[in-house]
Parts: sequence; structure tokens; C-alpha cells
Amino acid sequence: MDIEFESVADIRAYQEDLLRKQIAYLVAHSPYYQRLFTSHNIDPSSISTIEDLQRIPFTEKADLQQFNNDFLCVPREEIIDYITTSGTLGDPVLFGCTDKDLERLAYNEHKSFACAGLKKGDILQLMTTMDKRFMAGLAYWMGIRRMGASIIRVGNGIPELQWDTIERLHPNAIMCVPSFILKLIDYAEQHHIEYRRSSIRKIIGIGEGLRDQTFALNLLGQRIHDKWPEVQLYATYSSTEMSATFSECEHGCGGHVHPELIIVEIIGEDNQLVPDGMPGEVVITTLGVEGMPLLRFRTGDIAAKVVEPCACGRNSYRLTPLIGRKHNMIKLKGTTIYPPAINDVLDNTPFVSNYVVVVRPSDTGTDEVIVRIGMRDNTISQAEAIKTLKDHFRSRLRVAPVVEVLPEDVIQQIIMPPKSRKPIKFIDERCCNGC
Repeated sequence: MDIEFESVADIRAYQEDLLRKQIAYLVAHSPYYQRLFTSHNIDPSSISTIEDLQRIPFTEKADLQQFNNDFLCVPREEIIDYITTSGTLGDPVLFGCTDKDLERLAYNEHKSFACAGLKKGDILQLMTTMDKRFMAGLAYWMGIRRMGASIIRVGNGIPELQWDTIERLHPNAIMCVPSFILKLIDYAEQHHIEYRRSSIRKIIGIGEGLRDQTFALNLLGQRIHDKWPEVQLYATYSSTEMSATFSECEHGCGGHVHPELIIVEIIGEDNQLVPDGMPGEVVITTLGVEGMPLLRFRTGDIAAKVVEPCACGRNSYRLTPLIGRKHNMIKLKGTTIYPPAINDVLDNTPFVSNYVVVVRPSDTGTDEVIVRIGMRDNTISQAEAIKTLKDHFRSRLRVAPVVEVLPEDVIQQIIMPPKSRKPIKFIDERCCNGC
């Protein structure tokens, strides 16, 4: 039985049973949550429904950073694998995974890949790292192994190696950051590779959105589709703290939750639940995690919950594509925007080869946004490029940031510093800690 295809009532009852077990586990094993229940006079046994969660204070990223060891629920000798978050909002947070947690990760990715239509016999080319304390690459490998499909661990970057692997081993699916697909296409066109006749038929995107809030392809997704219409695009959403993945199915109408792994709440500015379909901050409670389970953790990500049944037959709720991160919201000349909207314009501008977006405080009390780009096109002057790009921004966002042109290699060094495991395209200088 796959709980996602059961009735909404059955899914809810199933989740609440798992929630009660998770609360009991925290009471028995978590120093942090033992202290939280006591200090807030909460009787853990009274938390028996999803609504009851609202009586529990949120867990913040700062709590994880300050009391990291107190979240660990098992002796150190039971930790099989150590992982850290990326540290984009401060110091990285350490997570310890037990053998059971690794099995849970494999199960999660198996279900997510199956949701995206992968099956035994398929070959996935993985274009992300498995090292640098990165959870995702390891989870993807374990999920494909559990599924019985094949995986090729190429790692990120290096279009030449990616195409050599595709031509040698004929994978039918690739998994990578979506904007890298444009670099693959550029390389193929420059080297006369007939990429549209290659073996690739699925692209599973990580870390960047492919659709807007109406589930239509965004500018990046549309550009990939226009260039490579033979492939089907799937977007995913995940994080280290969630230890779970929301993956689109073939209908592309949001990322499906795996109810046996996670409970999601969506809250507004007043920290109260918002109606289904309204955007707000994603708050998660992990289910079945043994090493470092989390209760009502604020992710900082902004999305909405979709509760209508999907055409694929799953009745579990879905999440819309992310609007952005709460902490990354920008006020530019009176307009509120999130970095993904800026990225979407840049990813759809052909002469932009790479870029980084910098936000800093201004003397007027609002935000100053500087977009630094590298250019691949020598047929257009820098002045023309800046004017064209600003026109694109005004057309899409109503406002235009400052645009600067720098050498491509300088931008690349900013995007991928030596210790980084994923591209850094957004730098927020408004934070006092330099995050």
C-alpha cells in the first residue's frame, strides 16, 4: 500500500499516528525538546493531532546552530554518516544519520524518483557532488540503488565530461541544477553534438525552480523546453533539515509530499496557519527520523499548499514551486521581489553566461541590488547589454537593479569558491553576520 494514493482521511490518520510516535521518541531521547516541553509547560501526551502542533513553539535555524548537539537523539557511536547544511544563512549545522536514517533517505528518494517516472532499467546521470558533507548526492545514489535502476556519478560541471558520458553510456535521465542544462546545450551546439537525438528523455532539476505559481514553465524552464523539447522536465524541492523530497509527477502540478516522512504547515507573517492555496513560510515536522528529528522547523522557504487530488491519482497534498526565501526578500524601489524572479530573467537572457546577485542596504533605508554578469556574446557591447538587461527587468519586475559586467572567470570564482558544494548566486550583505 502506498499511503499517497489512499483517502485524505486515511492519510491524515496515518500521519497523526506517526506524529504521536515521534513525539514520544523526542520525549525519551531529545535533550532539546525535553527542555522545550518543560519550559513551555507542554504535556507531550496531549499532542495527538496535526492541529495540536500549533501549541508547540517553532524550531529556528538559530536554535540548531546554538544547541546543535542537544538535537542529537542517539549516542555518537550510532551515527553512520555526518552531514552539514550549506551554511547559506550562517554557520553550517551538523546532522548525524543513523543506519535507519540512511535507509529512510533511500526510501524517500526511491519514492521521489518513482514519482518522476523512473524505474528499474533506467540510467540516471548524476551531475551533483556526493562529497563535501552533502546529503543530497548520497541520498540520490541510495534511492536509485534501492529502486534497482543504474546511476552514473559524474559530479557537477565539466560539460565535456558530461557529454562524453552520455555518448558512451546512454543514460535516459539526468539530474542537475536546471541552469546547468543551458551550459550543456551551449557546449553541444558549439561542438556539433546532436543533443536532441541523444538518449536523454528526462531532466530532474534540483536547487532551482522550473515552474511558476500557475505550474506553467518559468522563463528558465521554457528556454530549456524550447531548446530541447524531446525531454520532460521535473522539479524537486528538498533540504537537509527536512530529510525528505517533494517531487513533481508527470503532470507537473507541484511537488508531492510523502506523508509517512513529513508533516508540512504553511504560516503567515502572524505565525498562524494560512488557508490552503495561500503562500506562506514552509514549516516542517519530520517523521521517522532517528538521529536528529525536528519539530515545527521553520525552513524560511515561501510556498503554498495544494490540497486538490492530482491527476496522477495521489491524494497527498503538494507544494507549489518556491516563491523565494523569507530572509531573502528584497525591497527594490518600492517593489517586493525574491531572488528567483531575478534569476529567471537572467537565465532567459542569451548573452548572459553567468551571474551573481548582490543585495546591500542603501542610504534610503531600502535595498540596493547589483547584478554582476559575465557575457558570452561579443557581438553586443557592454552598454547595449546593460540597457537590454535593464529593459528585461522592467518588463518582468517593473524595476531594474544596477547591472555590472565582469569577466566570466571572475564571476565563476564568486559562484563556486573552493569550499562550496553548490553555486552561490545570491549574496546578501544586509546580514550582520555576513551571510
